[in-house]
Amino acid sequence: MKNRLTPTYMFATYRDVTPEFLAAHGIRALLSDIDNTLAPYEQPEPDDDIRAWIAALQEAGIRIALVSNNHAARVELFNRTLGLPAFPDSHKPGKKYLLRAMEEMGVTPAETAVLGDQLLTDAYAGQRMGLPAIIVPPIRDKRNLFFRFKRLLERRFIRKYAKLHGREDYMKFWKV
Repeated sequence: MKNRLTPTYMFATYRDVTPEFLAAHGIRALLSDIDNTLAPYEQPEPDDDIRAWIAALQEAGIRIALVSNNHAARVELFNRTLGLPAFPDSHKPGKKYLLRAMEEMGVTPAETAVLGDQLLTDAYAGQRMGLPAIIVPPIRDKRNLFFRFKRLLERRFIRKYAKLHGREDYMKFWKV
């Protein structure tokens, strides 16, 4: 059995998760985290790069929903101009809101992936449901003790992925 904390795929940034990559892997829907995946915590709204990336996904027929552990006010403000299905306070790695997002988008687990920056929430949530977990390094990580501890726990699994897939070059993005 595959370890649920080891990502299925790792990229240097969300922008590297292209419509071509997703289509080649049979992925028609993406359940994306916001904070430190698409934007730093302190960025209240999507920038032009995020909007362009989402537009490219949508033009290719890939659906996207925002599934965040952050509060409703943060998620609603970020999503205001995007108009995506959005699920705040999702309690990842819980399944409930991932399932709701797939249901709202009309997709199955077989055609859906999770995108995020944390192995203990995003990767684990997806993997436990059989969804591919696409992980990117955090944009600007919180430095409090809790997050430093979480990142320390993740190192082993990031190294394992990098070694297994010949992607040691990713290690510089992860500071591990």
